[in-house]
Amino acid sequence: MSRWSRPARYAFLIAWAIFTGAPFLWAITTSFKDVNGVQGGVTYLPWVQYKPTTQAWKQIFGGAGGVNLIEPFLNSLIITVCASAIAIALGSLAAYGLSRFRYRLGPVKNADIVFFFVSQRIMPPVVLVIPFFFLLQAPGLLDTRLGLILVTVSLLLPIAVWVMVDFFNNIPKELDEMAMLEGCTPMQVFLRAILPNSAAGLTVAAMFCAVFGWNDFFFAFRLTFTEVQTLPQAVVALNSSIPPWWTLSAAALFGVIPLIALAILVERYLSKGSLSGAVR
Repeated sequence: MSRWSRPARYAFLIAWAIFTGAPFLWAITTSFKDVNGVQGGVTYLPWVQYKPTTQAWKQIFGGAGGVNLIEPFLNSLIITVCASAIAIALGSLAAYGLSRFRYRLGPVKNADIVFFFVSQRIMPPVVLVIPFFFLLQAPGLLDTRLGLILVTVSLLLPIAVWVMVDFFNNIPKELDEMAMLEGCTPMQVFLRAILPNSAAGLTVAAMFCAVFGWNDFFFAFRLTFTEVQTLPQAVVALNSSIPPWWTLSAAALFGVIPLIALAILVERYLSKGSLSGAVR
């Protein structure tokens, strides 16, 4: 190994950290500025280059001249949590079946079924929005949380299946056989033997579902009108002919904080070490 390889790696990592962290630094500093602080040029050091103020944060919580983002935040939270939970529950069952059993209908096999699930994410959202609109219009679910939850489940289910199939394929089948020797049915094997050893896979699937569900804007924008507004919609609505960068920065940070907190919370589960010792 060359003596320059380690310094080169550290230099690359430092450069990448600066590249990815700079937007957050800009947003954090901008969220504590007012119009004069933003128009005064690029500054990063509070109390040295500019006087910090919490005006923008007060505005996103319903302060003077602002918009209250609490209700959109709760809407996004309810929709994301419910849709992710349903998608992971259904996706795990489908993934386990595709991992442990062999299906064949003519030329269609397990791999083709998995690809069919994944292909649902390939289609542009604009192709699906009109069918979703009419499907929700018939039972009166347009502009409702339940309608958005159902749509979001259909968008997250392929992700859950894709992640969990790969994870279940890496779990030794001997675990299933031992459980069946104890008298368990296939469903009991799944619930008692497989799921307890699938914390890492479930965590990854939950993270993907949470990120995609939380950040969805297009379907929420097209399938809701006045009764339900999600956080991405509310943040975009803050824009105007003269963008209030201080308020937009505070709103963007307010929207990304839950995902950062979730990532920190579940980071310790992102390890496949939970399978160690499962098979004797």
